[in-house]
Amino acid sequence: MAGTLNKVMLIGHLGDDVKMHYFEGGGCVGRFPLATNETYVSKQTNERVTNTEWHNIVVRNKGAEICEKYLSKGDKIYAEGRLKTRKWTDEAGLERYSTEIQCTEFTFLSTKKESGANAEQSSQTAKPTENKPTTSQPATKEAEDDLPF
Repeated sequence: MAGTLNKVMLIGHLGDDVKMHYFEGGGCVGRFPLATNETYVSKQTNERVTNTEWHNIVVRNKGAEICEKYLSKGDKIYAEGRLKTRKWTDEAGLERYSTEIQCTEFTFLSTKKESGANAEQSSQTAKPTENKPTTSQPATKEAEDDLPF
């Protein structure tokens, strides 16, 4: 293979809310930690062991604004991007390094807001109401004809 590849695909839970940084030119960057878990059974103790790995996710511009609006701590997402290592000097004059995932694509798998709304809606529909009469309408042939296939 002549080329190289720098690609990361993660599914995990946000460890904190999205932190936004805005720039003078109108651009912005959103950062958040993402936790991925590995679970296995230890052969020595026969107990279930869970290891958590933390990843620093960086999203830019419109994607960052979308993440800030809809995501919060604990939400599950799919994030795709590439690894990027930054180097800086701290207050003590020591060189520091940080490896981040520069996120280019993401998909919300579950959000707390969405889960809470669905749970509330399902609990409301599960309760019978005395005030509203329920009528069942038989399926008509017209509804079947609207199918696109």
